Amino acid sequence: MREPLDPEMFDPVCPSELVPIRVGGDKWAGTIVQCLADGPRRFSELRIPLRTITPKVLTASLRSLERDGFVLRTVHTGPTRRVDYELTPLGRSLLDLLATARTWAETHLEELLDAREAADRKTWAQGI
Repeated sequence: MREPLDPEMFDPVCPSELVPIRVGGDKWAGTIVQCLADGPRRFSELRIPLRTITPKVLTASLRSLERDGFVLRTVHTGPTRRVDYELTPLGRSLLDLLATARTWAETHLEELLDAREAADRKTWAQGI
């Protein structure tokens, strides 16, 4: 049996939407990939650490990851139907890349925040 995902796996105040590095253009793909790093998970398991994502958006992100070949969706039939999501070998190849991106973002977060604040001030001053 797998360990349950930690509900606090992702810091709720982490400004992940500020990080300019995306997988497949999806804001949530990197966090979903991280949740699947230790093996297959059911949708309800993913919802625990990803509780700030609506079910509709999580479904769309999982479909996008599946379409791109990063995630395999397996439907188990029988007395109790269930669906598991797991990383494909291609999806697993993202784990090291995501760890590097996370380290880069932690190192440069203040610079990112400063640049965005300056751009927002400029936009506001120009009335755009």
